[in-house]
Amino acid sequence: MYWPLGVPQVYSASKTCKEYLTPDDSIANGEEADDDTDGAIRGLQTSRNGNLFVTITETVLAVWQTSPIVLLTAVKRSRSSVANYGTNIALLLKPDASIVAVQTLNGFIVTYWIKVDPKARVYQQIREHETPGRLSETERTITEQERDGFREVFLKFRMVIKIDAGVARAVALDDELIVATEKPAALQCIRWAPDDAGNQTSTELVSRMTWLQKKSSITEMVHDRAMGLAIWITKDGRAYTVQRSLEAHTVSGTSERLFKGFEFHNPVNAENIAVKAAVNARFSLLAVGCANSEIHVYTAKDYVGNVSISHKLRPPANITSCGIIKTLSYSPDGYCLFAGYEHGWAIWSVYGKPGASSFTVDLALANENSDSWITSISNANWLYAGTSLLLTSPDDRRLWLLKMAKSATTSCFAAANISRTLLLTDSSLMVFRGYDVPTYMTITGDFTLWKKVEIPQIYLLNQRPIRSAIISLDGRYVAIAGRRGLAHYSINSGRWKTFEDLEAENAFVVRGGLCWYHHFLIAAVETSESYEVRIYSRELGLKASSLVFVQRLSSPAVIMALSGQDSLLVYTFENVLYHFIINMTSTSISLVQVGQLALNSIIRAPARVRAVTWILPDHQLRDGDPSQDVAHASVVFLVDAKLVLLQSTTNEAGLKYDMRVIANNVEYFDLMRDQGTLMDSPDNSLPESPSDESPFVNAAYVDRGLKDSLWYFNGNEVKCWMDVEDLLVSASSENERELPQPISIATDFYPSSVILNRGILVGLDADLTELFLPQILRRYLSHFDPSAASSLALRYQGLPYFSHALEMLLHNVLDDEVDAPPSEDILLPSVLSFLSPFSDYLDILVQCTRKTEVRSWRALFAHLPTPQELFEESLQRGLLKTAGGYLIVLQTFQQSSGSIECVRLLQQAKEVGDWDLCKELVRFLMALDESGDMLRDAVQKLNLAVEDDGSSSPGIAGTQLKTPRPDSRPKTYTVNGGTSGPSSPTESRDSTLISQAFSDEADTVASEDYFSLQDS
Repeated sequence: MYWPLGVPQVYSASKTCKEYLTPDDSIANGEEADDDTDGAIRGLQTSRNGNLFVTITETVLAVWQTSPIVLLTAVKRSRSSVANYGTNIALLLKPDASIVAVQTLNGFIVTYWIKVDPKARVYQQIREHETPGRLSETERTITEQERDGFREVFLKFRMVIKIDAGVARAVALDDELIVATEKPAALQCIRWAPDDAGNQTSTELVSRMTWLQKKSSITEMVHDRAMGLAIWITKDGRAYTVQRSLEAHTVSGTSERLFKGFEFHNPVNAENIAVKAAVNARFSLLAVGCANSEIHVYTAKDYVGNVSISHKLRPPANITSCGIIKTLSYSPDGYCLFAGYEHGWAIWSVYGKPGASSFTVDLALANENSDSWITSISNANWLYAGTSLLLTSPDDRRLWLLKMAKSATTSCFAAANISRTLLLTDSSLMVFRGYDVPTYMTITGDFTLWKKVEIPQIYLLNQRPIRSAIISLDGRYVAIAGRRGLAHYSINSGRWKTFEDLEAENAFVVRGGLCWYHHFLIAAVETSESYEVRIYSRELGLKASSLVFVQRLSSPAVIMALSGQDSLLVYTFENVLYHFIINMTSTSISLVQVGQLALNSIIRAPARVRAVTWILPDHQLRDGDPSQDVAHASVVFLVDAKLVLLQSTTNEAGLKYDMRVIANNVEYFDLMRDQGTLMDSPDNSLPESPSDESPFVNAAYVDRGLKDSLWYFNGNEVKCWMDVEDLLVSASSENERELPQPISIATDFYPSSVILNRGILVGLDADLTELFLPQILRRYLSHFDPSAASSLALRYQGLPYFSHALEMLLHNVLDDEVDAPPSEDILLPSVLSFLSPFSDYLDILVQCTRKTEVRSWRALFAHLPTPQELFEESLQRGLLKTAGGYLIVLQTFQQSSGSIECVRLLQQAKEVGDWDLCKELVRFLMALDESGDMLRDAVQKLNLAVEDDGSSSPGIAGTQLKTPRPDSRPKTYTVNGGTSGPSSPTESRDSTLISQAFSDEADTVASEDYFSLQDS
């Protein structure tokens, strides 16, 4: 997922641009072009490699460099050129940035060459007063680069193309320019250079395209090179997937069949008319923006029209506030969708989790400050491998560069990046420290959980953008890889190590991923001569001779991953999964290949594999021969967004694998077995398993905890299979069973990590946390497995918010079953039986009643002893404030007036010196009897002195309250930034931690809180 960082940087071209006269202009006439450099930007296009981008105003064409952003050259059209051809209205850029084309208002396309002069330089900086001897090596290199400046780029007029039929839309491809004309409606393909036969143009009439609706015309075209697919939108709001025919052929001697396509979006009403489109090649998704500001996302399964709806994205505000969609753009890695609206913008994760939006800001303030990047978007392009977003607004000459932070998982899918939540920006890393701080800091907003690490300027200067990053499982080391080379960093020492020799750094590119094994960095690289898996030591400097070990590969690596204690899996483009054992001694480290698995008949496109791991049976892990792991392993692949399970079976023909898709729309997954190093850390390990003598655990039960759990996020909810072994058994072809339903955990934020030993899902901010224990305990209890529930609960009972988790469990079940008819299927009795052995049982009950409606009380106490008995038990245990909570229940159920019990409780509170409780009890008595008779009787019985001003001593203030209102409704209860429903439990206030971690803003059933429920 992506998150914007702060306010954007602003750029604009305000100086006079060089005028370029097209051939029809007369130089002798002496006319000068108008100074129109301040005109609004009308178009924005970026080159494929991201080094250049081009903008236009009504009369000016400008070429910019991206790193850093500087204006390199510009051409301004003369008055006569504008009069003859019309003003600029659209911009087209050949993907390799060699030709730029400008569409004009009068139906012309003016093309220019973009030339680079290798000898001429611009923006050369000269420092008059500098002392080279005082500069560091990095500063000296940067200074030399600044002196050298940037290569000069200039625009050269190429030709003007006249389209007599009018230009409705055009798109620039590698080999040709495709133009959709208006009258007649047709598609013209204009090659940048003539073919072998000398032909440069070809045309196909829309009326001849049988797969298009009759009398259609094209209003929008987008093309994706990676998929080789285009989306066309027609005037009637339909959307089509289109491919260019490889070999055009003549039909009846009249026209060529240049395109073939299939309709996939047919609007059922005017609101669903398609207006904009975008292609996500990484996940095979097609996004269509509709007239009602919704975005319909489709999955393209093949090229013959098998396209189905995946999900729909609702705008963050109503259509009046949003306006129509102006631009749609997926990030380069496909993990984020940006939508620019007429009145703002919004982003979503690839499968629909809402992210940042401009519709929550103060529009009046934005308009006052002329922040048009907030109020309206016309164009949006991604830069720096997705770490920045370049925006333009209508009627504005400024460019806005919005910095973004993205998860390192998007470019390097690894268990460490998921568990440790490493974020990557254009010039720094952000490391999540939730594992390395005490538990209470993980869930409070008073402590920053992020460490910002600046990337060395010298590496950025030579290798920007940073394409991948990896953190070690123990959180000690980080490594990055840019266009070439790599660098690594120690979080403890705060020191970077980069290549001393630029030639050695440029000799390879990281392709296939990175991972840390102890203090060794393993990198899959590609050189000019070979494909390799290299091992570097953090303790050694980075240079060509510092390689610890090199393993040659026969083809490039797609992805690699650590598995278990010492296994390395490497999946290559030849569709082979290699298994290496990491052999480490006190003096050396090496990779030993012990097996390989050919997957030619199983996986059709190796490039679409995003992640790989495998699961070995326990007996193979303990006693098996590593060379036989391939025969016993169940391999898990993430292909596009499908989580695929391959299980090995042996028959007469030998070893074979059965494939089964176990999950769809997977943005990321986390197999807890792969976090072995993290789970084994003394400071971060899960609590020990309960002993066999524990009264909570059945002796026949074998405790596995959640160390074998499998988690994934599908864009809406986090899903969890508690035991992957159960999943494997169900998925086996021999059993023919349905897969067990995973547990669903909803969050109103993007869950960046599962912190298993803390029992929480976390987002970017400390306030964004969600407990997962209630849902898992409920699943165990609903499956009649109280032993597993008790064992899991005992593992987490040391957490300061454990009682809150149990309270949420009770509240959720009660809220779901309060209106359910009596039956044997209700879960509430089982939950109450499960909670009864815990020491906080009485507190949990009374807290749940305080935060629910009275009608829920009767459903709850139908399965409990009477409130009077619970009150007496609280007194016996010395839980005085807990007993005070039951006074309200007694009074509401009219089992007692509450006065006698209140006096008894007041007596015990006086004896232990709990004057705060005494004050609350006095207020309760006054609420029961506004005449004060009950209070006076109690004061006399307990021999409490009353001062003349009506206040009792010491510290007992008699404040008159209204009587309890059983029918009053509580507020909505907000936990961790999200709303859990019309009512929700609150936490125990026995520690400052819980009051900080979980909000306690809900009303009680009375007009005020009588008791601040605490353990005495």
